[in-house]
Amino acid sequence: MTSVPGLLLLAVLVGVPVGVGAFTFVYAKGFSYLSTDPRACVNCHVMNEQYDAWLKSGHRHAATCVECHLPHQGLAKWMAKAEHGFRHSAAFTLQNFKEPIEITAPDRRIVLENCVRCHAAFVHDVLASAAPHRREIDCLHCHAGAGHGGG
Repeated sequence: MTSVPGLLLLAVLVGVPVGVGAFTFVYAKGFSYLSTDPRACVNCHVMNEQYDAWLKSGHRHAATCVECHLPHQGLAKWMAKAEHGFRHSAAFTLQNFKEPIEITAPDRRIVLENCVRCHAAFVHDVLASAAPHRREIDCLHCHAGAGHGGG
């Protein structure tokens, strides 16, 4: 049988991290990240410029942040969403992110795959003619700002 001081210590050791975690999750609007609402991306000020540019872009009416920046479906989508959530929350909590924010190489590949998926009919001939070098095709080389207001 456990003593009262032992139970109190256990309650504190478990309760404090759970309480701090719950408070942080609510304060950081954690449930918003489970949605596809682009406003979740501006919970942290560092994304305001990208969000404002997306609002002015032609993609605003066709694609959300999730549709461009995460794999299209399945387990890969939820794994990437969890990885992004952990990485972004750690970076913003520790204040060790780059400004202006930069896309990582793996995340850039996801965006490129989604460009090709959405614009497949339009880019079919380009991709077919470049078949041996398809990996080298980089839509973002010329269209870097397409989803965020420019080119």
